[in-house]
Amino acid sequence: LEETYADITPVRKNPNEVSAFISVMRGCNNMCSYCVVPFTRGRERSRPFQSIMAETQNLLDQGVKEIVLLGQNVNSYHDRTHAAAQALPQSDYTTSNEGFSNLYRLRGGAGYYFADLVEAISTLDPELRIRFTSPHPKDYPPPLLQLMAERPNVCKQLHMPAQSGSTSVLKRMRRGYSREAYLRLIHDVKSTIPDVALSSDFIAGFCGETEEEHLETISLMEQISFDQAYMFAYSMRGKTHAHRAMADDVSDEIKLRRLQEIIAVFRNKVQERNNLVEVGRLRLVLLEGQSKRSTPENPSWSGRTDQNKRVIFPMIDVLDHDLIKVLVAKNDPRSILAGPKVSARAGDYVVVEIVEARGHTLRGRMLWRTSLTAYNEMNLSLAGEKTIIESIPSASRHN
Repeated sequence: LEETYADITPVRKNPNEVSAFISVMRGCNNMCSYCVVPFTRGRERSRPFQSIMAETQNLLDQGVKEIVLLGQNVNSYHDRTHAAAQALPQSDYTTSNEGFSNLYRLRGGAGYYFADLVEAISTLDPELRIRFTSPHPKDYPPPLLQLMAERPNVCKQLHMPAQSGSTSVLKRMRRGYSREAYLRLIHDVKSTIPDVALSSDFIAGFCGETEEEHLETISLMEQISFDQAYMFAYSMRGKTHAHRAMADDVSDEIKLRRLQEIIAVFRNKVQERNNLVEVGRLRLVLLEGQSKRSTPENPSWSGRTDQNKRVIFPMIDVLDHDLIKVLVAKNDPRSILAGPKVSARAGDYVVVEIVEARGHTLRGRMLWRTSLTAYNEMNLSLAGEKTIIESIPSASRHN
């Protein structure tokens, strides 16, 4: 039975939420030695392409501004139904690079792959943001990366679960790639999508992990500087290959110490990175609603950037996009001094100046309301961003 929930329409608990999730596939074929998912979720099954498109259109009609495509290995999506094979008979499967391999051999063939799905959804509405999780590093072929670089509404954020920075540990984990292949993929990603944000998963103290192997994970994290990370101490799971064939021989004390070291490296690097690449920048933010710490005396918004970073900023009336176009065209702040202000609301895109980074949460100052398309058409350089940031405060002081 190819159970994919294709014919079930999820009930949204809060119809006013600006973001919605769409399950596109279930299961996992990778059989990593530590993971129980193939035994609890079964083999990979992908929903028919057309059912996903229909659900997306339905969410659009309800006013949703962002969708998140879900799957245990979401970027391994492959609709191989008869209709899909007829629609794309020449398509085929490729890994991220030749350094990645599949334990599961039955890959490839005609039909819709993940890049086809993302491309089709991105054309439905240029104002609809698209994200996806959780992927596997092996399934980021060049066409998918190029699509993400070209489509403004496909978010520039990728989850790249490394699990370890040691090739020998990765082999015991049966991940299907080496440290070198993973680093090459990271290079390809950053070269293709320059402003991309990267997140990852790491396991501390996997079976047989030596101190040297642990330090290789530390060095990988220092080399890449991830924007977000999910870090855990290894815990043996029944039915897995590791449970059958390996010894959980790293003590709890050492696991905890190594996990703490990994967390410390991440926190230091993410603070350093956000201070470097975020503070002083303009970011397009999709307003999600009031922040958890908003009060009647100090109301504040919460939203996410294209890079999936949370931003908190005061709830104030702001300029509209048309006035900013005048400012940019004339390079004259006085042209917006008498301009009317508008109120933003959940579901709006706003431009925010990032003024502070606290770990992986950012603080900012909302400058103007816009649209995803209008902001990207401005194609602002770093110098252009700086000019606007310097101009708007001088205009605001006269209001």
